[in-house]
Amino acid sequence: MDNTQQPSSRSATPADESATSGSSASQQDAVKAPPRITDLSNPEYYINRELSHLQFNTRVLEQALNEEHPLLERLRFLLIYSSNIDEFFEIRVAGLKQQIGYGRELVGLDGMGPQAVLKEINTYAKEQVTRQYQILNETLLPALKQENIHFLKRSELNEKQRIWIKRFFYHEVMPIISPIGLDPAHPFPRLANKLLCFIVSLEGKDAFGRDTGMAVIPAPRSLPRVVKLPDDICDNDGTNYVFLSSIIHRHMEDLFPGMKVKGCYQFPPDPQQ
Repeated sequence: MDNTQQPSSRSATPADESATSGSSASQQDAVKAPPRITDLSNPEYYINRELSHLQFNTRVLEQALNEEHPLLERLRFLLIYSSNIDEFFEIRVAGLKQQIGYGRELVGLDGMGPQAVLKEINTYAKEQVTRQYQILNETLLPALKQENIHFLKRSELNEKQRIWIKRFFYHEVMPIISPIGLDPAHPFPRLANKLLCFIVSLEGKDAFGRDTGMAVIPAPRSLPRVVKLPDDICDNDGTNYVFLSSIIHRHMEDLFPGMKVKGCYQFPPDPQQ
């Protein structure tokens, strides 16, 4: 006897037919439905190109906070952010300023003109650069210190380090640094892009009897931005560095004998000057 069971056939029920017809009807409606009309001239559909670029750089900056990256790589991301922002202002912001200067202000699809974009850039960039320094000073430098890599402030130097730095300044820095006095007869000088520069407020007269009041100090690129201190003058077993800017700040008055330095401020030159 053959006990093999054959699959039973079942006729379609009214419910099955209803579901099938309903699905077919919805598909036909979807095909027949007219396309959605979108007003492509609406500024709300667009993101400003310059502001989008800044937001991308913010994502680069946030990589410096990612603890999954090695510590020195996080510091590298911070440096990449600085380089990107420099390039952004040199090219993108300069282009916007040229539009304003030439009276050819173009409004983009996002509805923003150059002046409105510059205002947004100014606010956003200031916030992010402040955040960048917070990440460096409050997160990365303390983390490097835990790994025995120290970046010393002027107030943290011991006597041997101060003597060594003074000798370094007189032998390596002072011979190649040239302060430039500012007065009506000498307008603001042209400075190479991305130099380490200081503007100094002075009181008194220089060696020629001039009361200039202000001076600019450009530090040549040949000088290292970070100087390693010898191990034998340090109080710890780690690696110790001091910034070139700290060295110049500490010995600023040595560049202006007979004058009093009232203030010293670091600034980047304007590439469009």
